[in-house]
Amino acid sequence: MINLLMNVLWLVLFGWNAGLAWLTATIVMVVSIVGIPWARAAFNIALFMFWPFGRVAVARDSLTGREDIGTGPLGFIGNVIWFLFGGIWLGLGHLLLGVLCCITVIGIPFGLQHFKFAGLAFAPIGKTIVDREVLDAVRYR
Repeated sequence: MINLLMNVLWLVLFGWNAGLAWLTATIVMVVSIVGIPWARAAFNIALFMFWPFGRVAVARDSLTGREDIGTGPLGFIGNVIWFLFGGIWLGLGHLLLGVLCCITVIGIPFGLQHFKFAGLAFAPIGKTIVDREVLDAVRYR
């Protein structure tokens, strides 16, 4: 119930505009053709932006137990390119927003979400977004 309340607050205060910005970035990546390899990562971040509480970003290979194109060497190269061309600024922006949110006690939960987004924004290729319960079930099998 708390996650639902926090997600609704997040959506009203931050999520709708951030999510739409990431969806716009996804469309631009697909239309440009050059950005297609990074469009899936941007789309995952967009969906995560709309509803972040109770969800986490994890490496797909740690979740499924097998490597794929995004979790192997090509994914690493894609993350390096992402980091150099925008990931560093996106990640630093989320770190700054996280710090600003944490100034007040009420803003701490939102700041923690921005810290999660910062880690994802630095290197999103090969990651997937899952509910925390799914991750816990995989870990304790």
